[in-house]
Amino acid sequence: MNFSIAPENPMILIYILIVIIIATLITRIIAYIMNKMDRFHKNKAAIYLARDIINYIIYFIALMIILQFFGINLAGTLLSLGIVGIAVSFAAKDIISNLFSGIILIIGKSIQVGDTIEINNKKGVVERISLRSTTIIDDNGIKDIIPNSTLTNYPYLQYKLPEKYRVDIMAGLALNKDIEEFSKYITERISEYDGILDDPRPNVYAKEITFEESKVKISFWVKDYNSKDKYKLIITNEI
Repeated sequence: MNFSIAPENPMILIYILIVIIIATLITRIIAYIMNKMDRFHKNKAAIYLARDIINYIIYFIALMIILQFFGINLAGTLLSLGIVGIAVSFAAKDIISNLFSGIILIIGKSIQVGDTIEINNKKGVVERISLRSTTIIDDNGIKDIIPNSTLTNYPYLQYKLPEKYRVDIMAGLALNKDIEEFSKYITERISEYDGILDDPRPNVYAKEITFEESKVKISFWVKDYNSKDKYKLIITNEI
């Protein structure tokens, strides 16, 4: 099978470039249309699933067209792929596992974009679910990309909706400070801010005591997810 470009067909490179451009434009147009459709607004995971599947189909078709420019027998190529498919499947078993796991997660709706989950000591809000992986972002803005097979094969914690709006601040109190007095003071101060929810109520949890300090965790929930960093700074200053 010869993959070299024949000198008598200098336009092949231009044809290939045109096919790639058209395929890219089609995928972007479809993505734009899907983002505008009301039926997908409540289920962003469906957008990612449909978009990934359509993109794979479009680029596969584009690849087949490009192969034709080189005079490659598509039937023979597909047959060859079938023969070596078993060997390739063993090498790509992790990729295949992630693909099927992604379909299970999206169709089963066990995890949705916007949910708060924790797995392998990584906690964050689900930002994106694709066919191969799920992206979560923590309170520090750090993104973790988790293979979908991990989510289907290992246990994970899925928090209730308010957890998305929860802010946790760790603090150390001097040993001569009364924790109950501090708890009463800081929860009252937190409740004075309009952007912080009254239900669930702010709370203080004793975590640990050392020879130097008493460690506590202050938790509260904000009304607007985008204001988490703002109120985290404000309450830290109050502490």
